[in-house]
Amino acid sequence: MSAPLNVIFLWHMHQPYYKDPVKNEYVLPWTYLHGVKDYFDMPAIVEDTPGARAVFNLVPSLLEQLLDYATGQAVDPFLIKGAMNPADMTEEDRVFLLENFFSANRQRMIEPHRRYLELLYMAGEGKPGSARERVRHFSNQDLLDLQVCFFLAWTGEAARRRFPEFRELLAKGSGYTARDRDLLFATQREVLNRIIPLYQALHRSGQVELSVTPYYHPILPLLCDNRIAQEAMPRVTLPQERFRHPEDARAQIRRGVRYFKDVLGIEPHGMWPSEGSVSDEALAIIAECGLSWAATDEEVLARSLDGGLGNHKEKLYRPWTFAAPQGELGIFFRDHQLSDLIGFTYSQWDARRAAADFTGRLRQIHRHLGGDDGVVPIILDGENAWEFYPDNGYEFLSTLYTGIAEAGDLQLTTCSEALSLVRPAARLHHIHPGSWINATYGIWIGHPEENLAWDQLARARLALEQHHPRAAELLAHAGENGDPQARLLCTSLYAAEGSDWFWWFGDDHFSPHSDRFDYLFRRHLTNLYRSLELDPPRELLEPIKKKSPAGLVREPAAFIEPEVNGLVGDYFEWLAAGLFDLTRQGSAMHSSDRMLQGFYWGYNREHLFCRIDGIQDLARLLKEMDILALHLISDREYRLPMQRDCREGMLLTKEAGSWVPTNTCCRWAIRRTAEVALPLAGLNLIPGAKLFVSITLTRDNEEIGRWPSDAPLMLEYVGPELEADDWLI
Repeated sequence: MSAPLNVIFLWHMHQPYYKDPVKNEYVLPWTYLHGVKDYFDMPAIVEDTPGARAVFNLVPSLLEQLLDYATGQAVDPFLIKGAMNPADMTEEDRVFLLENFFSANRQRMIEPHRRYLELLYMAGEGKPGSARERVRHFSNQDLLDLQVCFFLAWTGEAARRRFPEFRELLAKGSGYTARDRDLLFATQREVLNRIIPLYQALHRSGQVELSVTPYYHPILPLLCDNRIAQEAMPRVTLPQERFRHPEDARAQIRRGVRYFKDVLGIEPHGMWPSEGSVSDEALAIIAECGLSWAATDEEVLARSLDGGLGNHKEKLYRPWTFAAPQGELGIFFRDHQLSDLIGFTYSQWDARRAAADFTGRLRQIHRHLGGDDGVVPIILDGENAWEFYPDNGYEFLSTLYTGIAEAGDLQLTTCSEALSLVRPAARLHHIHPGSWINATYGIWIGHPEENLAWDQLARARLALEQHHPRAAELLAHAGENGDPQARLLCTSLYAAEGSDWFWWFGDDHFSPHSDRFDYLFRRHLTNLYRSLELDPPRELLEPIKKKSPAGLVREPAAFIEPEVNGLVGDYFEWLAAGLFDLTRQGSAMHSSDRMLQGFYWGYNREHLFCRIDGIQDLARLLKEMDILALHLISDREYRLPMQRDCREGMLLTKEAGSWVPTNTCCRWAIRRTAEVALPLAGLNLIPGAKLFVSITLTRDNEEIGRWPSDAPLMLEYVGPELEADDWLI
């Protein structure tokens, strides 16, 4: 009889350090919001599901922030304004609510609640700049309902099942009172206080393994030496200043492990290095610090082996051993296709069908292994995907866990247990330096914004060395000697080394709160200088992040008149069009899917024109029955489903939850690219309007791709004046 296939789910639980330790104030509320939704729900679903097992990787700086909120010590403007009496609010307070309290997934968190959706319509559907104009239409009762709807939407399904207060508030729906709001916050505080004890209990029972990450989530190889980026990316443009401080990598790990043990009472055996980032030097330090396993991405393994992963990636499905000078370290490599299916695809599927598809893929892997004892690591963020799922992913996850737990040929396990169950593939003496994204560090270094941030970090660290007499000792012990200045210096430097600031610099990712991430990075460095009684450099006063949506290359410059034939035969056809790079993600998540890469748009007096480019000819990428659909929101929601071998079809609009044809016929051609002409009259666009656009690909009645993966593209429709302002042609 063949051995069962071992399956590991490693959920990485992480938020950047949002707290300004000098002001003692949180700049953004995501630790609180994901706390009452995901950091409680994820272990609770494991506890609720017989046979479920998983690994939870807990970042120490996240634990610190969760404790701050649970004990009521966190000072957070979102919570302060969320608890205010609307009658006592200034106009700025009211505008703050309209600008921030719709920060939730529309499909899964706003639309299911009639009152919340009604308030969104009243606020102009969240369009930039509309809050100040619309705020006068909001009564005190409207604002109170908004306070409750926002924080209530950020509660998870498992929490709702365990706390009847949430269900009662959801059932009430509207007309909330101050007492309702107080009950909501009191219950959420109780949820927050149960999070850490729940993880501890599940670890003690053996249902989960808890692992750790360096304290402030830095890119370890780039701390060791940011010139290592050149080995992974030979053509990269490096920062001016060399950052080579392996001692910081060591301190971040040791401080993280100590805090993890202090808070949880558990000795961690494993580590997900921040962003799955590895190098020979980083892994050697991890081994030196006493960890027995680490994990990264499959492409890192593929680039570390001369012969690749094998015909069916069979070399991926075993732990490997890394031979470090300080001892051996077990290494797991995640299957990024399976991980991305959970992160980006299954949210739009029926939960049972998605779980069955996933277990089917696991069995296919098992067959390719000849029934041998392998291990499949699935590793992804433990909080960011679930707002795209119905009921916060509860049904999908419980069905998936159950399906694997009850299967005779599959079994759920943990990383430490897998090391004892599955023989290692072989020993690695060298690992390709890279991360979980493209096996490089390109998300965090190389762009002018990222390089400027690295230079500012390097100069701040140098200032610390030059102006503190015991800088080396202080940093080695991470400021844990009780001296407040020492603690602040270390917190400021090590928090600024976190990966998240560099994630949002550059044009790979975009967030409406990008300016806040920029501010926090510079604030941490400013705090360091001021703690040394030095004037911060003037450059820290200036934003690093440029304000443009993710992937926006250019806006339309003039009317266009392309021939809709699926071919770009004339260079000038789309020269004046606007352009988005679809490989840039507008999300805290990042997909390895690169099927589509460019979206052009433009118009003349009669038509809106769109062009969708793939990584290769779309006629080859798309199957005959695939549906490539444009989704548009202007005065209402529209959809244009297109198939490869058709040339025209009716624009659809949503009425009473169903898609019905309009009287507008659209033309398209899908060959090398997809070119589309939509009559402007059918979209009811007026000059100055904003059009929100996204693209989906459906195959066999299941959505397999969405671009962008998070918020839709926002297109500015100038109208006929664009031709009057023509300067390009």
